[in-house]
Amino acid sequence: MRTVTLTYPMSSETAAHWAQPQVAALGQFDGLHRGHASVISSAVAMARKEGVPAAVITFHPHPKDVMGKGDYEGYLTPQRDKQQLLAGMGVDILYIVEFNELLSQVSPKNFVNIMLLPLQIVTAVIGFDFRFGYKGEGDADMLRKLGEGVMAVETVPPFLLEGQKVSSSGIRKSLQNGELALANSWFGRCYHLRGVVGHGEKRGRTIGFPTANIQLDDPFVVPAKGVYAVRVFYNDEILPGVMNVGVKPTFHDGVIAPTFEVHLFDFAGDLYYQELKVELVSYIRPERKFDSIETLIAQITADAETSKKVLGTNS
Repeated sequence: MRTVTLTYPMSSETAAHWAQPQVAALGQFDGLHRGHASVISSAVAMARKEGVPAAVITFHPHPKDVMGKGDYEGYLTPQRDKQQLLAGMGVDILYIVEFNELLSQVSPKNFVNIMLLPLQIVTAVIGFDFRFGYKGEGDADMLRKLGEGVMAVETVPPFLLEGQKVSSSGIRKSLQNGELALANSWFGRCYHLRGVVGHGEKRGRTIGFPTANIQLDDPFVVPAKGVYAVRVFYNDEILPGVMNVGVKPTFHDGVIAPTFEVHLFDFAGDLYYQELKVELVSYIRPERKFDSIETLIAQITADAETSKKVLGTNS
């Protein structure tokens, strides 16, 4: 998959270099959940049928991040993760349009005429609720009208699970409410965090549960505080473990920023400064304050056993 960064206004030289008949899925696609996948897979199938490249046109940073509006707090799928997932979905070209103040002011007509038509997109594939242009004035009907005679538009209906529309906002709320099973179902995979192991308080090793303190690489959506059964991807290994997301109220008062601490079962290697990908498989319990260290140790022991059962490991 080729990755191309575009800025508005797109120069004639850039347009000439990348212009070719192609089918493109348009959208922010933060999360790349099952609804997004249905849009992208439709574009890929259409491109294969037409014998042209399958493209995705997305935006970075997230528009809500730039504009400071809405309930946006972090990424479900940061750009690096998005690129890896799209490469596995049969996408040939990923266009990343830089979203900034200037682009936020662009009319739907200028966006189509300057950023889409010069690329020779023969068909734009969009979700049913796709909006574009200044204040989201553009919708599917306007896109179809602006591309008339040059660019066809295919709209993909909402993706429903048990009668509910799969959406990024719904996944965010589920993660933040501890409804991990629902979020993972809507993703079509396990939600993950990624970061480098840094130095923490080293308290875990003193109570028999050494932990890796994950310092996130990107501003991920932070899930509900609590304990999770996790799978950790380290080099070519997949390691079972248990993770605490939270502020460790047994030891601290008034802390706001959560930490991400993973205890790996039967692992004795040095992970400092190593990058780990942590898949959240199951939400075990909320974080809480314990009356004593002994009670905390007993609960961590029980959490570890629960995680092992969830993950199917006897280690």
